[in-house]
Amino acid sequence: MKCEHCTRKECSKKTKTDDQENVSADAPSPAQENGEKGEFHKLADARIFLSDCLACDSCVTAEEGVQLSQQNAKDFFRVLNLNKMCVHFFFLAFTMLARLVLNCWPQVIHLPWPPKVLVLQKCDTSKHKVLVVSVCPQSLPYFAAKFNLSVTDASRRLCGFLKSLGVHYVFDTRIAADFSILESQKEFVRRYRQHSEEERTLPMLTSACPGWVRYAERVLGRPITAHLCTAKSPQQVMGSLVKDYFARQQNLSPEKIFHVIVAPCYDKKLEALQEGFPPALHGSRGADCVLTSGEIAQIMDQGDLSVKDAAIDTLFGDLKEDKVTRHDGASSDGHLAHIFRHAAKELFNEDVEEVTYRALRNKDFQEVTLEKNGEVVLRFAAAYGFRNIQNMILKLKKGKFPYHFVEVLACAGGCLNGRGQAQTPDGHADKALLRQMEGIYADIPVRRPESSAHMQELYQEWLEGINSPKAREVLHTTYQSQERGAHSLDIKW
Repeated sequence: MKCEHCTRKECSKKTKTDDQENVSADAPSPAQENGEKGEFHKLADARIFLSDCLACDSCVTAEEGVQLSQQNAKDFFRVLNLNKMCVHFFFLAFTMLARLVLNCWPQVIHLPWPPKVLVLQKCDTSKHKVLVVSVCPQSLPYFAAKFNLSVTDASRRLCGFLKSLGVHYVFDTRIAADFSILESQKEFVRRYRQHSEEERTLPMLTSACPGWVRYAERVLGRPITAHLCTAKSPQQVMGSLVKDYFARQQNLSPEKIFHVIVAPCYDKKLEALQEGFPPALHGSRGADCVLTSGEIAQIMDQGDLSVKDAAIDTLFGDLKEDKVTRHDGASSDGHLAHIFRHAAKELFNEDVEEVTYRALRNKDFQEVTLEKNGEVVLRFAAAYGFRNIQNMILKLKKGKFPYHFVEVLACAGGCLNGRGQAQTPDGHADKALLRQMEGIYADIPVRRPESSAHMQELYQEWLEGINSPKAREVLHTTYQSQERGAHSLDIKW
């Protein structure tokens, strides 16, 4: 699979210049059937650019390319249309039966069952799915900017639209990020206490960004993957929440749920494939399809459905999300800020209310420190974008990297700047939109994971305890090193 929009300054590969072809979905969908003449608007296939996933070491394999081509709106509408075919079949059968009974009751009792008049085209109910959509918090500012609404109102508009298409449940992935952050907090404290010259467990590097993790596994190898936090990403945790906990609450098997993630970047599509099939999900993927914010917006633009706003669902019965909240991060899930506060309290009994960032090389490399008795006892950093990541790795390998923890994100500017939403129609970064989204995101109220009323309940009811073997299995992962050689560090980004 050839690279497109390669960001390398020096590369021997030729860039593919073919115009992108818009293709329509295999089956009609509400977003396609428009106009008095019944014509179809074509939806563009999802394409993964190297600028969207720099972690693939300049390419995506042919097999991955085929799988990624299925991560698009066509797959989403395929499930919607299968569901609607079954609904239409049963409605038609019921209507015909009712008419038959009302008009011909004396004769009905003598008819064979089922009456021949009801033998319609068979609907395969085994293909009917419960359709669940989980929305990343960093996608909501995009829709708020697009609709010129508050984040809460935009979330209700988005939820209402998805349900008008036929989606059954719409969740916020924030609760999954709660698990990821809480598990990361515990792991950092453990690593800090175990760190020594003989056992270098620090710095701990975040693992929530799939682009960065793929780069570490495919290019950097064991010397770096050993520093990756083992806590699963919010997307991976959300997959288990939906297809394990929620499925059991609804008396469903995991394969009866079709789970869609709405995310700000294309790397999340690759993450859905890489995760594989967690044992608890019995051969089912945690996320069946990932659509970017921009892909959802395209569907909304092309649909003419009357939309009634609806509140975001929760995993807890009929409870709804009254308002949108976020974690304490400028444009991400806030691992750095939350882990910093927890470590300061747990290790040094220091209460930190306000986390102060100091920009160093550039605005995408910042540090946070904690001093006690005139000595820096905690030194954290945020490294966004591959240029900063490359500098970090070079210093780390030379033993000249003084940080205990680094929040690493592949996208310069953080998750809000994911190319699935913060780009112009011609594929360039949309800086004006990014600034608008940053302002919107900053105004969202912050909620700390520890304050969630449902976390203790989920740990006990779902995971059999906070530090149980099941919690370890469901909430943590391992990494596969597939490094290709030191030449990758010589890349000029």
